[in-house]
Amino acid sequence: MGEIVDGKRKAELLRLIAQVEKVDLQQTIAVGDGANDLPMLNEAGLGIAFHAKPRVVANAGQSITTIGIDGVLYFLGFKDSYLDEQAQ
Repeated sequence: MGEIVDGKRKAELLRLIAQVEKVDLQQTIAVGDGANDLPMLNEAGLGIAFHAKPRVVANAGQSITTIGIDGVLYFLGFKDSYLDEQAQ
């Protein structure tokens, strides 16, 4: 039920969210794993293929394949000590 969210729609939603939040599109980050994520990954300032299919890894600017989603935070420069402080 509901609207199908294909690759084109994901890219549109990224642009819409950036506009609503008043964030320059080049300051956005998108994470995806499938071919339907490629338009969004290519639209974002930083597109990260996460445990993605080979085609996505080949077309994304960056990829993470061996660690969890927290690897995105580490990739952005967050440290465990900072994350621990925020949890308290």
